[in-house]
Amino acid sequence: MDTLLVLPILIPLATAALTLIAARALRIQRALSFAGMASLLITGVVILLHVDEHGIAVAQAGGWAAPYGITLVADRLSALLVTAAGVVGLATTVFTGFSLDRRRERASFYPLLNVLLMGVCGSFLTGDLFNLYVCFEVMLMASFVLLTLGGTRAQLEGGLKYLILNLVSSAIFLTAGGLLYRAVGTLNMADIAEQVAAYPDTGLMDTLAMLFLVAFGLKAAMFPFFFWLPASYHTPPPVVSAVFAGLLSKVGVYALLRTFTMMFTGHLAFTHTVLAVLACATMIAGVLGAVAQMEIRRILSFQIVSSIGFLILGLALMSKIALAGAVFYLLHNIVVKTNLFFLAGVIEKLRGHGDLRRLGGLWRERPVLSVLFLVSALSLAGIPPLSGFWAKLVLLRAGLEGEWYWAIGIAVVVALLTLYSMTKIWALAFWKDAPPNEFAFTGRERDVREKSARRAMLPVVALTVVTVAIGFLAGPIFEMALATAEQLLDPSQYVTAVLGGVS
Repeated sequence: MDTLLVLPILIPLATAALTLIAARALRIQRALSFAGMASLLITGVVILLHVDEHGIAVAQAGGWAAPYGITLVADRLSALLVTAAGVVGLATTVFTGFSLDRRRERASFYPLLNVLLMGVCGSFLTGDLFNLYVCFEVMLMASFVLLTLGGTRAQLEGGLKYLILNLVSSAIFLTAGGLLYRAVGTLNMADIAEQVAAYPDTGLMDTLAMLFLVAFGLKAAMFPFFFWLPASYHTPPPVVSAVFAGLLSKVGVYALLRTFTMMFTGHLAFTHTVLAVLACATMIAGVLGAVAQMEIRRILSFQIVSSIGFLILGLALMSKIALAGAVFYLLHNIVVKTNLFFLAGVIEKLRGHGDLRRLGGLWRERPVLSVLFLVSALSLAGIPPLSGFWAKLVLLRAGLEGEWYWAIGIAVVVALLTLYSMTKIWALAFWKDAPPNEFAFTGRERDVREKSARRAMLPVVALTVVTVAIGFLAGPIFEMALATAEQLLDPSQYVTAVLGGVS
């Protein structure tokens, strides 16, 4: 297991190094990145199967027993997210080759993408807060360069906001980690869980919990810290927006799930009420922003914020079914959000922009593209029998069982407004007639763009199939989500596996 758990970190690192060496050979870079992402996906599946059969897996670097050494831990949640990272990484690599202009693709895109995936997988697998901070910084460096790749004014403005807010988040995280270490003498998550449970000063622990909430809430774009995300995620190339929307925005949510189900569980009436209020505010802010926008990727960026609210609501409800709903929603949203940004990229490739006021006629011109968009859009909105419906249904049921009626009322309204925002895209971009002079590209340039768009549909079709499969296989996936929720609600399993040397 020592080798297996380190592979999701080593594979992207090695792939990044190899693609950097092959900087002058674009085809070799693509092949190497494809092989690396495929290997990451296979590794994620193997870890998931191992965890499902044998329980939580632990690796201690250099043979140093926890809490003194570097610990890697894979429970069901970590394994699921590493597998999802492999899916998104593989789809992104394929989409990049057909959608990104060669100048940007040659500007170390593949090394940066793999470094980003290394940080993402490291965040999911690390067993201590310090290495979680290190992984956050790795992601920040890679994501900032990807965000500004091309150097347009909009990218630089969005990148500056992104960088400043994430640096603030890192500073708060580092401060909270230092104060927690001063209080309990450890940064190992399993050891912290034991120490915090026995710590006499509950007021200090509540204060530290709020510091971590702010730090991770900034990373996750939770209200009131969300404004940097819709200001930046629509500015880079669509393939970068897609991997950010699908994976990067979920790392902060993962950190919140891990922190508030394992370490800060002594005063649930306080911490999880705060989480519920912020979750509802995040949903409202995100969906209202989406309703007000008239550009496809801006709408989708605000919808990321709204989706984060649904995920945090599942954590706030803190029951088995609520956490299972959050896990289900997380898996569904990773796939659907990535695919919707891919689809936005195909539309921009064909028409040169994503402004709904200047789009139209796509249903008649591109029926396959239209159907694929409709499937992902309706899934995001929660229309049965697609994956988003089951995820939201489980969360609503959890809220009703917990008698959080006000939160459920807000969630229902937000779901309806989500449907409105997605049908707005459908009505203006696909259903209405194309405005005069809409087809800005003619001759050879149009042929090249159409050829690229057709090839870029391959990962779109694949992710659409996954979306439909999640909906029709909701039963088995929900059972897996329930098992994941059981582990989250019983942190003693994690603590015993890490501190007891079980692997």
